[in-house]
Amino acid sequence: MRYVYPASVERDEGGFWLVTFPDVPEAGTDAVTREEALREAQDALIAALGGYVEQRRSIPAPSPVRKGQIGIPLPVLVSAKLALYQAMREAGLSNARLAKRLGVSETVVRRMLDLDHQTRIGHLERALAVLGKRLATEVVDAA
Repeated sequence: MRYVYPASVERDEGGFWLVTFPDVPEAGTDAVTREEALREAQDALIAALGGYVEQRRSIPAPSPVRKGQIGIPLPVLVSAKLALYQAMREAGLSNARLAKRLGVSETVVRRMLDLDHQTRIGHLERALAVLGKRLATEVVDAA
């Protein structure tokens, strides 16, 4: 899955710039300037998706970016963690069972799924491989 979420950017009645995500209604931010609102958008999105993980909810797939929207990409580490979380859900695998397969403690798996924890990407690649997945990255021109 490509973790680039469409965002709408518009001015509200108070003159602030508001960023919302149609696929993740819990995510949103506003700021005095459009640039500031866009800088904060990724953090708002990550925080909302972290809530999905904490609540053990399915991660919504990003819809295509439509005309008038902006694509907000997630960092590679966050994308890998979300992919691992989704793969575990699809396999019906608990943290404890994945930990056993990896030969690590359940705490290690919990940290792998914590979007704020700086897990080594190699550990996530190994966990994904255990679930029959592999991580692929893409480099694109900055917009």
